[in-house]
Amino acid sequence: MAETTAAQESGDRLPVEIWILVTGSFIVAVGMGIVSPALPAFATSFDVGVTATSFIVSAFAFMRLAFAPVSGRLVAWFGERPIYVWGISIVGVSSAACAFAGSYWQLLVFRALGGTGSTMFTVSVVALLVRLAPPHLRGRASGLWATSFLLGNVSGPIIGGLMVDHSLRLPFLSYGAALFLAAFVGWLLLRRSTLAAPVTGDVPAMSVRAAVRLPSYRAALLSNFSTGWAVFGVRIALIPLFVVEVLRSTQSMAGVALSVFAVGNAAVIMLSGRLSDRRGRKPMVLLGLGISAVGSAALGVSGSVPVFLVASLVAGIGAGLLNPAQNAAVADLVGAQGKGGPVLAAFQMAADVGAILGPVVTGVLADALSYQVAFGVTGLTAVLALTAWVFAPETRGSSGGLVESGGSGAGEEAGSAAK
Repeated sequence: MAETTAAQESGDRLPVEIWILVTGSFIVAVGMGIVSPALPAFATSFDVGVTATSFIVSAFAFMRLAFAPVSGRLVAWFGERPIYVWGISIVGVSSAACAFAGSYWQLLVFRALGGTGSTMFTVSVVALLVRLAPPHLRGRASGLWATSFLLGNVSGPIIGGLMVDHSLRLPFLSYGAALFLAAFVGWLLLRRSTLAAPVTGDVPAMSVRAAVRLPSYRAALLSNFSTGWAVFGVRIALIPLFVVEVLRSTQSMAGVALSVFAVGNAAVIMLSGRLSDRRGRKPMVLLGLGISAVGSAALGVSGSVPVFLVASLVAGIGAGLLNPAQNAAVADLVGAQGKGGPVLAAFQMAADVGAILGPVVTGVLADALSYQVAFGVTGLTAVLALTAWVFAPETRGSSGGLVESGGSGAGEEAGSAAK
């Protein structure tokens, strides 16, 4: 009831604190894009091979995954705001230190340490979004946040590519400086916010064990795993290889395919957030997973570049429809009472596991069998998640995981476990 009243009072306006978080996320995403073209080249400058260079990239993701449970507990203990600032600051220090690395092993350590700050930032900012967004605008807030990351990831590599022509170390220094700016602005603008202030009083925290009892949370874990597998893993690892080896095209065309995916994603991501607020999370999740499954499978059977680009567009649309709706569903389950850090960390870990396993498994399948099988298995992960969502109840209008509409029994059980 309290959430409904707050939503009615807030109307259709998002709190200014959310816009601050969105701006900070855009800066972080731009920086990630800036270093992406520089990192492999910088690693190879230390006379190492492709495997060692790839490990530099993977180390960041491994540290994110390993440190995610700790980040969730830190958010629960100290609140979102200080962990948000410290997380960005740690990535800033790590990125700036990479610019001064004198050996491959120094670069590996500095880059890996940045993964700890990255997961602190991600878990805390999502927890703040959950707490600050009015329940009837959670889809819009999730879509806005996802859009900020998308735009940053698209524009960052362009800037980074220009910097690499001058210096391999300049992108890391620029990223570090941008992150320090983002951390300072976040601290300055949020430090006196009553909305972003830590939750006080005896507020029961939803445990991961209680959340996993909810069918919608289990379904969200599967759909986020599929997102990590397809969007953050296979899309980056396999698409460039498929374009060159199978379609006999150029690396630049592989970049075009990735851009087409981003265009499809950007075209629907805000629309999905708004529709999930009006029509419910589940319809948009089901639609997004269905389109993602078709688009991913179609990539593998594409016989020409135009068909491949259409499949990339379809896959991007599917991911754009899915992302805000599933994020809003998890926000519905956690609720606006705070103390949801561990639950959100586990949700993030599902995507990280997918991003790590996806390229490895599909790479083996592509070598041993075919690219068609590799992309088909990628589509299958979306089908499995879709099946779980078919039997999961709608979350819009739920009371923070205590009562899920259509599944009060599970909700009451989770409420008891949380207490």
